[in-house]
Amino acid sequence: MVIPPEWVAHTQVLLDSYRRWVGQDLLARDGSPEEQARALYTAGFVVVSHGVEADPILNYANQTALALWELDVPTLVKTPSRLTAEPVHRDERARLLERTTRDGYVDDYRGIRISRSGRRFRIDRATVWNLVDPLGIRVGQAATFSAWQFLPDERQ
Repeated sequence: MVIPPEWVAHTQVLLDSYRRWVGQDLLARDGSPEEQARALYTAGFVVVSHGVEADPILNYANQTALALWELDVPTLVKTPSRLTAEPVHRDERARLLERTTRDGYVDDYRGIRISRSGRRFRIDRATVWNLVDPLGIRVGQAATFSAWQFLPDERQ
């Protein structure tokens, strides 16, 4: 898997911002930026991020996140992040993002999300943090979690 150069740079923002807010590393920072990008992309936990648009668009997901949300990269980078939650849960999601903007990060989030095909899942113990570039400008938000549970299909 070749990691696009823009994702290598974005991985550094993800990892540096996580360390800034949480005070620890999301993963071992061994090797080159390319090796770190590959390690994050192939990690067994979810990492996903969006930009700062009025209706933020997803701009990164590792393999675990892509599989969970049933997305490919071309679809991902055109998807508003609000669509990762059902309409009934979007107000709760908005409150989470406001709290993250205010506090820098949140490490106790639990909520329900939905995949592209409509499969619902509950995430537990998610950490959500602000992304800040090397100049200190907020460029988005990211989330990570390793615990989720698929929910019964209510459409049946």
